[in-house]
Amino acid sequence: MGARPVRVLIVDDSALVRTLMSELLGADPGIEVVGTAADPYIARDKIKRLAPDVLTLDIEMPRMDGLTFLRNLMRLRPMPVLMVSSLTESGASVTLDALALGAVDFVSKPRVDVARGLVEYGALLAEKVKLAARARVSYIAPSPAVREGPIGYRTTERLLAIGASTGGTEAIREVLEQMPADAPATVIVQHIPAAFSGPFAERLDRHSRMTVVQAQDQQPLLPGHAYVAPGGRHLRVARSGSRWICRLGDDDPVRRHRPSVDVLFESVAAHAGRNACAALLTGMGDDGAVGLLALRRAGAVTIAQDEASSVVWGMPGAAVALGAVDEVVPLGQVAARLLAPLREHAATAHADRAAR
Repeated sequence: MGARPVRVLIVDDSALVRTLMSELLGADPGIEVVGTAADPYIARDKIKRLAPDVLTLDIEMPRMDGLTFLRNLMRLRPMPVLMVSSLTESGASVTLDALALGAVDFVSKPRVDVARGLVEYGALLAEKVKLAARARVSYIAPSPAVREGPIGYRTTERLLAIGASTGGTEAIREVLEQMPADAPATVIVQHIPAAFSGPFAERLDRHSRMTVVQAQDQQPLLPGHAYVAPGGRHLRVARSGSRWICRLGDDDPVRRHRPSVDVLFESVAAHAGRNACAALLTGMGDDGAVGLLALRRAGAVTIAQDEASSVVWGMPGAAVALGAVDEVVPLGQVAARLLAPLREHAATAHADRAAR
C-alpha cells in the first residue's frame, strides 16, 4: 500500500483558476483535489465536511479577503495553507502578512493566458502542496521578542550569516528581532522572488534594532546592519582592503536556487573563516548544508535550527546529517548562540583590560 494522496481544497474566486489548478494538481497521483470553493464562506463549510490536508488560498476574494479568513482559520483550525499570490511588490506585502499569520508557503497565480510554462508551474504547485502537507503548522499567539542586550562595542572583525527557505521569512524576522543594535554585520539569503526581497528587507528593518537593507553590489558591510540578498541574484562576501563588501552575481542557480545559501556561506568561509558565525534555518531541500560544512571547516561557529521549531527541517536536517553543525538549537535561541562567541571575546578583552 502506498501513501495516501494529499487531499487539497482549492479556494479561488476565479472559476478558470479553480479549473486550471484542479487539473494541474489532479494530474499528480500523489494529490487528490477533494473540492473547490469560490469564497471563504463556502471554503469554511467544505473544510468541515471534506477535511482536506492542505488549502490553496487566493488572497483577493469577495465577501471576505484571504488574510481575514486565514487569521480566523489559524486561530480556530490550524492547517497547512499555500497562498496563491501575484508576484508584485503589492502582492509581496500581503503575502508576507499571510506568512506571518501562519501560511506555510506561497505560489504565483497561474498565467491562464500562457500555455507555455504550465507544465513547470504544475510541477512546482504539486511540489509545494506536498511539502505543505508535511509542514508543522500551529497557531502561535504573538509574543514580545526576547531581545538580546547590547554587546558593548561595535566590531568590524566579526560577520554573521543566515540562510533559510520555506518558513524562513518569519524565522529570520524572529532572529533579527532579538539582535542588539551593535550586532556584527549580518548577511542573509532567503529563497524569495525578486519582487519580494525589497519589501521583505523593509519589513525586517521595521522589526529590528539593526538597520536592514536589500544588498547592493560593492556595498560595505557595517556593524549594526543586515543585508538581504535580492531575489534572483547570488550574494557573496568579498574583501576590499580592510573591509568586507557585498558582491552580487547573476551566474547560474546552485541547487536550483539564486540566491543560494551555499554560495553565500562558501564565500563567508573563504573570506571570514573563524571570524564568522552562521545559522541555517527552516527550509525545504539541502541548500546551505555544503556551505555550512565549509564554514565549520574554516573555524566558524555553525548553528542549525532544530526540527521541533522548523516549519520544514530539510535544510537544517541535511546540514546535521553532513556533520556541518556545531549546535542544534530552537529558533528562539539562534540569536543568542550567534552572538555568544562575540560576547565571550568581549568579556575576555574586558578582563584583560581590568588586569592591566
